[in-house]
Amino acid sequence: MLEGVEIKKLKIIVDERGFLMEMLRCNDKIFEKFGQVYLTVCNPDYVKGWHYHKKQTDNFVVVKGNAKVVLYDMRKDSKTKSQIQEIFLGENNPILLKIPPYVVHGMASIDNEKVYLINCPTLPYNYGNPDEYRIDFKSKDISYDWGLDKGG
Repeated sequence: MLEGVEIKKLKIIVDERGFLMEMLRCNDKIFEKFGQVYLTVCNPDYVKGWHYHKKQTDNFVVVKGNAKVVLYDMRKDSKTKSQIQEIFLGENNPILLKIPPYVVHGMASIDNEKVYLINCPTLPYNYGNPDEYRIDFKSKDISYDWGLDKGG
C-alpha cells in the first residue's frame, strides 16, 4: 500500500427493500474534514486521469460499476516514492479509497460499463484557482500502460 493511502471496507445494510451503504462518517478514523461531495462518471474504454492535488485529499467510492484506480506516488519524501499501485473498487469490492495529496491517480472501467464514482474531497473545488494538476495518461514519466487509447 502506498504511504498515506487508506482503504475502508464499507458496511452494507440489506433488507427486503434494498440496501444502504455507509461511505464516510465524521467519526471514522479515515475521516479528515469535509470539502464537498460530487459524482463523476467514467465511460467504458476511457481513462480519467492522470491528475493529482497539492492540498486536497480525495475519498473515492464507486457506487455503480467496477473501476480500476491506479495510483503513482510522486511525493519526494515518501517511503513509497515512484511506486505504482492498482486498486479495484466498485460493486464487486465496496470500499472507500483515501488518496492523499501528490499521489497521482486515474481510473478506468473494468467491465465495459459506465463507472459512477462519488468523491468527498477535503476541500471544495476552487473555480478561480483549482487544486488540480493534470498529466497526460500516456506520459512516459509514469511507467504504466492503461491499454486504452482514449483519456485525459
